[in-house]
Amino acid sequence: MTTTNASAAPTDILLIRHGETAWNAERRLQGHLDIPLNGEGERQAALLAGALAPESIDVLVASDLRRARQTAQAVADARGLALEIEPALRERGYGGFEGLLYSEIEQRFPLEFAAWQARDVDARLPPGRNVGESFRAFFDRATGAILALAAACPGKTIALVAHGGVLECAYRLARGLSLETPRDFKVYNASINRFRFEPATGSLVLHSWGEVDHLRPAVLDELP
Repeated sequence: MTTTNASAAPTDILLIRHGETAWNAERRLQGHLDIPLNGEGERQAALLAGALAPESIDVLVASDLRRARQTAQAVADARGLALEIEPALRERGYGGFEGLLYSEIEQRFPLEFAAWQARDVDARLPPGRNVGESFRAFFDRATGAILALAAACPGKTIALVAHGGVLECAYRLARGLSLETPRDFKVYNASINRFRFEPATGSLVLHSWGEVDHLRPAVLDELP
């Protein structure tokens, strides 16, 4: 008879981006600014909750920003599941870029905008209401949070509701992509993205990306 070591069991991860906000729709950068879902985002959250109804979910965790909490709460309410909050799942802090349209960022901060578009992963962002993070620092924070949450739940399925940037970091980690490479993959609002954490190797494995059939016909990725 083979005995399984529970602590060595993999963790299944449903990584979910929050529903749409008004700022997503108009391509205004949010970062750490606490923007709620718009009507479409609330619709998406309800459809997401329905899509996840047959799924086995043991733990539900959301970023502390309202757009992620609202999305996750729809899932929690539909399932009678407790919602845990993890600030480390926040979107990247964009400093002075936050609250601006992409066109406004280019006009106000041409040098910093150029470095951002050139994928300078250690570039410093201009100061603003919130502290800006380099992409490298953000990547380390986001992936560190995902791996820590997964490691704490061996053999379970966890749903993490976070942000587009956090999903991008997880995708890059699982695919072994350099941080400097352009983002050539879509990150949709209220999408379901499936990973598995393998504790034996400490690795994150991508199983399915960008599930949005539950949201048809309207899905949105506001980044070019």
